Order: sequence, then structure tokens, then C-alpha cells
Amino acid sequence: MSKPSRAPKHDHEVRDPVHVFIHFDSDERKVIDSRPLQRLRHIHQLALTYLIYPSATHKRFEHSLGVMEVASKIFDVVTREQNISEDVKKALPEIAQPKKLMYWRSALRMAALCHDTGHLPFSHAAEEKLLPVRWDHERLTRELILSDEMASIWRGMTPPLRAEDIVKLAIGPRKASDLTFSNWEAILSEIIVGDTFGADRIDYLLRDSHHAGVSYGRFDHHRLLETLRIVPSPTSVEPALGAELGGIQSAEALLIARYLIYSQVYLHRVRRIYDIHLCDFLSEWLDCGKFATDVPGHLAMTDNEVTTAFQAAALDSSKTGHVAARRLAFREHFKVLYERNPENLSRNPRSGTAIFQACKEKFGADSFRHDSYIQKGAAYDFPVLWTDGSSVSSLALSKTLGAIPLVAIEYVFVCREKQHEVEKWLGENKATIIEKGKVVEDEEI
Repeated sequence: MSKPSRAPKHDHEVRDPVHVFIHFDSDERKVIDSRPLQRLRHIHQLALTYLIYPSATHKRFEHSLGVMEVASKIFDVVTREQNISEDVKKALPEIAQPKKLMYWRSALRMAALCHDTGHLPFSHAAEEKLLPVRWDHERLTRELILSDEMASIWRGMTPPLRAEDIVKLAIGPRKASDLTFSNWEAILSEIIVGDTFGADRIDYLLRDSHHAGVSYGRFDHHRLLETLRIVPSPTSVEPALGAELGGIQSAEALLIARYLIYSQVYLHRVRRIYDIHLCDFLSEWLDCGKFATDVPGHLAMTDNEVTTAFQAAALDSSKTGHVAARRLAFREHFKVLYERNPENLSRNPRSGTAIFQACKEKFGADSFRHDSYIQKGAAYDFPVLWTDGSSVSSLALSKTLGAIPLVAIEYVFVCREKQHEVEKWLGENKATIIEKGKVVEDEEI
């Protein structure tokens, strides 16, 4: 007698070190199994950071699953009946329509899942210099979501999803300025890519700190997620994603965690120079020094191909990019010669540039690299739901948020072969170089 056949499983789950379980259905599994998503299994979340933090070998794939999980939790909390005010219902009529709410929850989950599909090999390490003008990973993500392979999947889902809606939520108004966003669509995109409470940020802080083995990115995300709300903005007629009063400490912890992990992990001096060496190698190795932007070309290129190439080039001096490849493969990275400090900045805000230029003139450009990063703006001002239903600026309530500094770094790196010679020369001439650099800058102004 034959055994009764088992009904096909429609609900699925995978284990996750951050969220314990991540759930998805059979329609969503088709997206997970697609080429754009499976490619992310071969893209390191933190580029070459594993050369400094050995356990930071996690990939964009599991991060994307995590963002889908977090975005779903945020959506479920902010659309819960008891968490929605009458003013919000009037401003966002979709929130009170169950069928539309089901559609947009599905679109949000798929946008969260696909938001990183456009990332290049080793993620952000070389994006700005190695893509053609007007291209970035968000534009590549857009092309993938609209591709024939994904369009077929969107049409086959229940309910069918519009690819253009997924694009909007995955990229947001800033990176899709040619598209028109409703207030509802803008809030949903903020749930994924928002500067303050975006699911992307929440997951990468938790996941990166876990895999790097540091405590900097951790915070009480359970409390934070439960206190998120769609609230009237104190500065606009449009509602915005904010938090109720009881969640402001968790929000402070999130933003402090961001500052700390940027300072200690993402902007680590050795991590930064490895990114520069990788960019040097890729600019020589890639055709015309740029990554492909067509869908087949993008899908064919992962960290695996790049790693194989620089490992081979490191062992063969006749291969393109040999010198930069040796820096990567044999840990022969440039060393820090100068680092941003308050004393030099008070004398000349561009002291790092002055030292870099002087060193190049004296010893040759190939022996030095210059790197700087200044946080463009801190998105610490979000609406907080007051006890009477009105909203207040977070900065008006929290002295902590106003005290979190902007992240800023500046380095001048020197090759090991000339390190001691240059350090001796710079020790004798640094004060003069900084002062001279300021005079030149003043004259240009």
C-alpha cells in the first residue's frame, strides 16, 4: 500500500544568527532562488574587512533576508490598528484598506529582499570610481527588478506585484527622483532605506557587529521596533516614520551604535587602504577600467571572479594589476603616514591634502594614497509621538542625539618601501607644509 503523498509546503523558514528564524512563502522563495538574489551569496557584506576582522565573512544574501524580516516587522507594527491615529488614516487611506495593505506588505517584503541586488563585487569598495557616469548600485538594482527574469516572477505572485512599485520601495525618492511617490510610498520606502529607522540599517548594524565579533553595532532593536509609529511630522503636513515617546532611548542607542561601528569597523584605517588597493587592481583589470552595467554582465561578476584574478596576478608579474594584487594577496598594504587630528585641523582644515601633495612632489605619486570621509549629515531629527497625539522633534527631547558627533576620517598612506624615509622627512617638515598649504588655499580663495 503506497504512502499518502505529502501536501506541498507553502511556508518556509531558515535559521539566522540575528533574527533566529526568517520566514517566507513559496512565491517569495522563487525570488530568493532567482539569479539576482543567489548572486548575493558571493558578495561579501563588508568587502575585505575579513582581512582585519577574520570572522566578517558574511554575505549580502543573508543581509537581504534579514532586511526583509525587519521591514516586515516594522510594517506590521506601524499598521496595527491600535497604533494608527485618525489623522494618519486620513492622510494615508491605504492603511485602512485590507486588500491594499496585503498588496503593499508583499511589495515591501520583495523590495527589501531585492534592495541590494545591484551591489558590485566587494560591495561599496570601488563603486564610485568603477562605474560609468550616472551609474550606482541603486540604478543597477532598478535594472534587475525590471529585468525579464524578475518581471515574470512578479506577475506570477499572489497577488501579482507591479515591478515599478518594488523599484520605488527598494530605492526611495532620493535615488529615484524621476519617479513620483505618494506619501504612502515614501513612508514604505523609508521603512527599508530610511536614514534613521530603515530596516537596511537596523539589520546591517546587528549583523555586522555579530560577524565582526564587536559590540559597537548592538542596541535594543526589539524595543525600538515595537515603538515605531507613523506620526504627524512637526515640520510638515505629511506624516513620517517616527517613534513613540517610550522608544526614544532605543533610537538613541541605534544612532550611537551607528557612530561607533563606523568609527571602529567601517572606517578602520587598514580596511580603507585595502579598499584602495582593490580599486587600484580593478581599474587595471576590468575592461576599460569599469564594471559592466548590462544585466548579464552584472550577474556574471562576483567576489569569486575578482579574488581568483588578484590571487593569480599576485603570483605573476606579467599579469595586469600585479603590484596592487600583491598588496592584497600578501598583506603588503600601505601604512598610515598621517591621520586627521584636531591640532592640525585648527591650523589648516586641509592639512591632510597639503601633506599628500607635498609627499607626492618629493617622492612620487605612486608611493602615496589619500583617503577622507566626512559624514554628509546626521539624520537624528525624527518625529516623536507625544502623549496627546501630537509630535515633537527628537532633537527637542534628547540632548544625547545632539551630542553624537559626525564621523570624519582622513588618512595619508605611504608604501612600506619608503615609509621610514618619508616619516623622517615629514617629521622635519610637517609644520611648514601645513602652514604653506593654508597660505596657498587662502590665495586661491
